[in-house]
Amino acid sequence: MSTKNLLVELFVEELPPKALKILGESFANSIVQHLIRCQLTPERNAKWNWFASPRRLGVYVSDVLEQGPDRSQNQKLVPVSVGLSAEGKPTPALIKKLTALGLDESAFPKLTKAVDGKSEVFFIEQILPGTSLTGGLQQALEEAIRLLPIPKVMSYQLEDGWTSVNFVRPAHGLVALHGSDVVNVSLLGLKAGRTTQGHRFEAAKPLLEIREADSYAQQMKDEGAVIASFEERRADIVGQLQAAAAKLQLQPIEDNALLDEVTALVERPNVLTCQFEKEFLDVPAECLILTMKANQKYFPLLDASGKLTNKFLVVSNIRPADPGRVIQGNERVVRPRLADAKFFFDEDRKHTLMSRLTKLSKVVYQNQLGSQLDRVERVRKLASTIGAQLGDGIENKADQAAQIAKADLVTDMVGEFPELQGIMGRYYALADGLDAEVAEAIREQYLPRGAGDELPATRTGMALALADKLETLCGIFAVGQKPTGTKDPFGLRRAAIGVLRILIERKQPLDLGSLIQQSLQQQPLTAKPEVASEVYDYIMERLRGYYLDESSSLKITTEMFDAVLANRPGSPLDFDTRLRALHSFLNLSDAQALAAANKRINNLLKKAETTLSNEVSTDKFVEAAERTLYEQLLSAEQATAPLFAASNYQDALTRLAMLRSAVDQFFDSVMVMADDPAVRNNRLALLSRLRSVFLKVADLSCLPG
Repeated sequence: MSTKNLLVELFVEELPPKALKILGESFANSIVQHLIRCQLTPERNAKWNWFASPRRLGVYVSDVLEQGPDRSQNQKLVPVSVGLSAEGKPTPALIKKLTALGLDESAFPKLTKAVDGKSEVFFIEQILPGTSLTGGLQQALEEAIRLLPIPKVMSYQLEDGWTSVNFVRPAHGLVALHGSDVVNVSLLGLKAGRTTQGHRFEAAKPLLEIREADSYAQQMKDEGAVIASFEERRADIVGQLQAAAAKLQLQPIEDNALLDEVTALVERPNVLTCQFEKEFLDVPAECLILTMKANQKYFPLLDASGKLTNKFLVVSNIRPADPGRVIQGNERVVRPRLADAKFFFDEDRKHTLMSRLTKLSKVVYQNQLGSQLDRVERVRKLASTIGAQLGDGIENKADQAAQIAKADLVTDMVGEFPELQGIMGRYYALADGLDAEVAEAIREQYLPRGAGDELPATRTGMALALADKLETLCGIFAVGQKPTGTKDPFGLRRAAIGVLRILIERKQPLDLGSLIQQSLQQQPLTAKPEVASEVYDYIMERLRGYYLDESSSLKITTEMFDAVLANRPGSPLDFDTRLRALHSFLNLSDAQALAAANKRINNLLKKAETTLSNEVSTDKFVEAAERTLYEQLLSAEQATAPLFAASNYQDALTRLAMLRSAVDQFFDSVMVMADDPAVRNNRLALLSRLRSVFLKVADLSCLPG
């Protein structure tokens, strides 16, 4: 069967820029997947491109059939007991079912019987005509609209003045072309045709007649002055940004989210170079960059050393012969924004951070947990404790940093740009003449801000970041507001992962359980006894995700994680050391057999009728294999004691792997559950002692084997 290429375009009013990319991908993918299900395009090697610009969503699909292939269907009819009379003739019930399928009694010889559930049923094989492109595409469009992840739906009336339609933005045109032929479909009150619109100001003519599906992209460029492909338009912007920056021997700031948003704002990108007065560079670069990016969607330019310059790039949606007025307009618009930032910065520095603390008493943190000032006092105590454990005598610095860590929340700059909290605190602390590490800690308290973000580099910063995150976790759990589903208004998942990353990646052997207890004791309400375990378990589940993440270089299974978690290690760093040792151990040839032995030992110990100790009586040995295992176990205990004391779990497990032969011999020749209770319990005690030495690292019975 011959195929043609298919084009669909929905022309709408300006779509929300932050959602455009996902809207475009979803719209196109839904249509393609439905066409595949209808066998109108091949499932394997399906070729398609998606389009998305501020005023259009579209998809181009190669090799689409006008009519899908016929398909056979084994249609279920009625049970044989219902469809067959005593004389072996078809009953009225069966004939009625056949009639409903467009058949008659003459089809009876073609029926087959098959068991369906508990009864035998009549079936008939029918050849059904394939789906037409018109019918399949109509269903695909309706499904694409239904599945579209619309951030906020609008309700608007169609031209008849009566019919209301719900969509992300009012739609004004629908193009559906199979080759050069219009496909007779409709959507949102619009009938498909071949007419669309190009750029608002620079299109060659108001309306564009798309000749065929294959000419769409080029016609949009040539006649419509629009790059319809989101990815192509984005790449064009990147190229222009790099070329414009290279002329100035500068580099544009990298921000993929900003790049996507700007791509969603323009249809014909044109990058222009602008500048602002150098006096604004006295304001912290973070303020200027955020102002330009967040408010104006500009790309600041950096010099070779990464320092902000007074040059920036604008992505315009028009290409005038003389861009001077566009450049002047953008420079004029950004100036008041930068002036506001400078005003905030200058005014904020007139008051010290310490003088702002009283204002924090009026900022509610959480109804049951008090104000931000109340929380500051709790964080101070915990930060001092952590600082003392981190060493280098930083507890006083940690206390000082914690005291003023939230003071910048009541500054004008952070009030305008909440994203700058901590960052501005650092600048204002330096302006107040405070210690550089204390100032840096104020910035580092929020690190890591997300996956892959930097970690605190200073010990004071680590102490403050850990205290801040643990206090949040413990406080919110104490009032019973732990996250449920996708709701996490206090960012507890991010806080938990931050705690883990700092302790593990900065190699700090702090006891998490102890810190949780201390933090809970400082809360303004008495937490339930089980809350400490709930917080620990919550953090450990985040640790599970940390290791099982596909990007992790350490290939960990959930069984390996559970094996270490069985010991509930207090220190995440110690947990990491154990897990890495177990990972290495499992590469040994004896590992699987020892894991299986531990599983068997665990099952046997569960059957013990009395409480067992690890005290073994040599005079109760009957078999030589018992004595051999006991002697080798004593030797292994002596050899591994200093290794365990030094947390050298990897070498300890390597040494314990040498027990494999003695363990195998024991299980081959010894009946553990002997009739004599004394012999039986002594053997169980030996196995309990053997298991205990492995438990110093992990519970190997959790592993497959």
